[in-house]
Amino acid sequence: APTPSPANRSTNMFFLEPALLALFGVGLLMACVWAAHLRDEDASIIDPFWGIAIVAVGAIHAVAAGAPLRGARLAVALVAGAWALRLAMHLRARHRIEGPDRRYQAMREARGGAWWWQSLFVVFLLQAILAWVVALPLLASMSGSTAITPLVALGLMTAVAGFIYESVADGQLASFKANPANEGRVMQTGLWRNSRHPNYFGEAVFWLGVTLTAMASGAWWSALGFVLITFMLLRVSVVVLTEKSIASRRPDYVKYVQATSSFVPLPRRIAYAFLAREGMR
Repeated sequence: APTPSPANRSTNMFFLEPALLALFGVGLLMACVWAAHLRDEDASIIDPFWGIAIVAVGAIHAVAAGAPLRGARLAVALVAGAWALRLAMHLRARHRIEGPDRRYQAMREARGGAWWWQSLFVVFLLQAILAWVVALPLLASMSGSTAITPLVALGLMTAVAGFIYESVADGQLASFKANPANEGRVMQTGLWRNSRHPNYFGEAVFWLGVTLTAMASGAWWSALGFVLITFMLLRVSVVVLTEKSIASRRPDYVKYVQATSSFVPLPRRIAYAFLAREGMR
């Protein structure tokens, strides 16, 4: 199918051939990271590439669709680029300090000798597909209207607020872990007092903002990306992977769960009353 003309780009931001090219590009990126991981058999090297892969989807789609980065497109690209770079640096630093991720180690042990090739599909290419879907609002924004409308401005401000909130939460946790006196303790100060996962909440707010910028051009379908990332944060990262492992290693974390909101920041008193009503005490 031919690429739509520039006159149609303000109302039609999803171009099939550029979108497929973006999917191929992010798949190739993750395949290269998979090949690099074979040396040390450490699949957690993929984590710093998560944000980069998402931004790459939007960039490849915009270039292939012939959508110059200016105006609103450029503003969204800069904010998303800053988010991806900060996240990559944070996850890389965490990997250097804490070593391989326990989640990937458990998967490798469960699959044995077949892990080296199965990891390509169950970790790397799967994350490439997920990154492509999550990137839908970014893809739409970087290929949509260049006009900075009130909704675009609201989206940009929301994305920046989420970016700052996530960055501060990650920084507070990193500082807490860096203090030897906090070994085995649970972080319950700063942004972590009123939310067990303020960094994940900040990321959700960031993607809400990017989605608003996409919707400003009528790309309602891009909300699928926001729905997916929010679901992953709430039902995969928070409950299944993060809290399950922490609770088994830190008994005090159970009390923290009983008194603190899991996601949306809430005062302790309100969170405690809500959790008690939900039968989580």
